[in-house]
Amino acid sequence: MLRQTKDLQDLAIHATDGAIGDVKDLYFDDEAWAIRYLVVDTGSWLFSRKVLISPIAAGTADWLSKTLPVSLTREQVKNAPDIDTDKPLTRQHETSYLDYYNYPYYWGGMGLWDSAAYPSMLMPGYAGDDAEMERVQAIRQERERDADPHLRSCKAVVGYHIVAIDGEIGHVQGLLVDEDSWAIRYLVVRTGNWWLGHEVLLAPQSIRQMSWAEQTVSVDLTREALRQAPAYDPAVPLTREMETAVYQHYGWAGHWPGAAPASEQAGTARSDG
Repeated sequence: MLRQTKDLQDLAIHATDGAIGDVKDLYFDDEAWAIRYLVVDTGSWLFSRKVLISPIAAGTADWLSKTLPVSLTREQVKNAPDIDTDKPLTRQHETSYLDYYNYPYYWGGMGLWDSAAYPSMLMPGYAGDDAEMERVQAIRQERERDADPHLRSCKAVVGYHIVAIDGEIGHVQGLLVDEDSWAIRYLVVRTGNWWLGHEVLLAPQSIRQMSWAEQTVSVDLTREALRQAPAYDPAVPLTREMETAVYQHYGWAGHWPGAAPASEQAGTARSDG
């Protein structure tokens, strides 16, 4: 199921022994396009301190009560390393955080979450070859400790201008996230200005560059391809048929198992003028 980031930002986080706080933002990885952390305001019980919660600990959200259970205790959260969410999160900060919770590092592997498809598979005690995981983990730790983690704020990217091959068209209205894998499947783009345009979906695979200084997202598509893309209505649940229509329009390979290769799609994304 795909969820809008604004819905995820409405969730209250519940530890195994009580409430932790409310989600205020999400950090995403702009290379793998996955949500890596929830930024949670703890409220009065921890002096409104902001803490990071990894999807590794997340359970299944209850959307009626707008709560998300996590496999953590309040004491664990209280004693976690301090993170200044107003400053860029470095790889050193991440390793301190992940080491504290005894989580494997998510970077360096072939999967969205290291060698795993879902963040819960990185929880301590999950079935797997522990010796091999430790060996691979040590190699990645040495190689990646000082690398740029490429973490960005979901809240900050809303409003960024979309720059097509032949000029600017619209802005980022939001992001759609797979609530199982925490992968960002689409940017929701508002074409045109205000009431003159409509909303369309854009997969991260079409993005050439994101400029945080200029607040732009450059894409390998024409403006006409975006204008002619199937319209997206956030009030209507996104079905696989709708997604297939989007991918066929752009000539992309679908992200789901069994999807047709891009060469078989009837896309027009780069040919429209």
